[in-house]
Amino acid sequence: MFEVIIGLEVHVQLNTNSKLFCSCATSFGEDPNTNVCPTCLGLPGALPVLNKEAVHKAIMLGTALKSKINQKSIFNRKNYFYPDLPSGYQISQFEVPVVGLGELVIDFPDGSQKTIGVTRAHLENDAGKNIHAGAVSHVDLNRAGTPLLEIVSEPDMRTAEEAILYLKKLHSIVRYLGISDANMQEGSFRCDVNVSIRPKGDTNLYTRCEIKNMNSFKFIEKAIAYEVNRHIEAWEDGIHSTEIVQETRLFDPEKGETRSMRGKEDAADYRYFPDPDLRPVIITDEMLEKYSQIPELPDEKKARFVKDYGIKDYDASVITSQLEMANFFEEMLAEGISGKNAVTWLTVELQGRLTDSLATSPVDAKKLATIVKKIEDNTISGKAAKEVLDYLMENDASVDSVIEKLGLKQVSDDGALLTMIDEILANNQDKVEEYKAGKEKMFAFFVGQTMKASKGTANPQKVSELLKQRLA
Repeated sequence: MFEVIIGLEVHVQLNTNSKLFCSCATSFGEDPNTNVCPTCLGLPGALPVLNKEAVHKAIMLGTALKSKINQKSIFNRKNYFYPDLPSGYQISQFEVPVVGLGELVIDFPDGSQKTIGVTRAHLENDAGKNIHAGAVSHVDLNRAGTPLLEIVSEPDMRTAEEAILYLKKLHSIVRYLGISDANMQEGSFRCDVNVSIRPKGDTNLYTRCEIKNMNSFKFIEKAIAYEVNRHIEAWEDGIHSTEIVQETRLFDPEKGETRSMRGKEDAADYRYFPDPDLRPVIITDEMLEKYSQIPELPDEKKARFVKDYGIKDYDASVITSQLEMANFFEEMLAEGISGKNAVTWLTVELQGRLTDSLATSPVDAKKLATIVKKIEDNTISGKAAKEVLDYLMENDASVDSVIEKLGLKQVSDDGALLTMIDEILANNQDKVEEYKAGKEKMFAFFVGQTMKASKGTANPQKVSELLKQRLA
């Protein structure tokens, strides 16, 4: 039996207006090589100037991760050659990063938790992007110099599930802080996955492989599963020392497998040394105090939702996992509806009808809350409310106008209902006798007939009350 060892290096692209060491824009989707200047092109004589906003955002993340903030940190040159790195080195942090030891707590579906250690989070400039088209490769340097925070975990994760929970929690925290859009499709949130195994009970760490530049939770899970199986097979076949070497691998989503990319360097291979063009970064007490004041994070929001709105822990976890959903939920509750109904109509009814993110929903929080309010005040039934929501998903209209248009207003008037009930009982005297003889299941028949006669607009609770009176 083997134990899996997983560590993650997450690269978060910070949403500053300009790059880390120059004034070039960081906007995505521009024409290739247009957001560039002598500094991000690595031209001789171009000097870097640090973007202070990137430091402020690093302090915010460090606070969220309960990390030590180093008030003096330095930048280093990390030397390696790659076509998308025109200077031949990356400006990063090595000995003294801006964010030191911290932690992140992950939540399992059964309510249990586990603390994952965070080794460090350091600032660095991103490389460009290689674009491969058949036998030809192009380099786009628009991304070169974009500020990154690289968040390095301890090797504390033991399953792919734990790794995904860690990534999703970190992704959520980054979005709550507002320091990055964390758009995985655009590469604003991507990670390198380090995987190794060891026999259970062994405390040694064996050869690890790094799966590079993953930007999909689903693919990360598949890549870990494939890599773990590859390590186990090599170990069981007695070829672990020759087959499993320290290297960087890529994941092929079409084949569902990893493949070798290049040998994995050690720190010494990068020949780190302090960047002579950049002074040490000094974070004053005033800066630390100001940027440690961070917004409410997912865990705090979850606890507040459970306490203030009386919803279940699991429901609160689902809602607070995404900032957009948490905000939507609170906007609904501002309309005076119950927390339980808001949860159901947001997470089940609306989410079940969406094909994209909540941000694209044609039904906003106030309109969805109005539908729920109409159920709570017995204007419409739950079934009718679903018809209203279906209509609003396709048409822009008010809730009241849709109820009127579709004839869904619930009948609660005693006189109108009694007229229907009396007619149904008169036409079904044989079944009335059966009910009075003890066949209680006939009651459901009378309720169904009344709902049918009202075309579904009768208030079921009121129908039951009036039927009991008449049948008594």
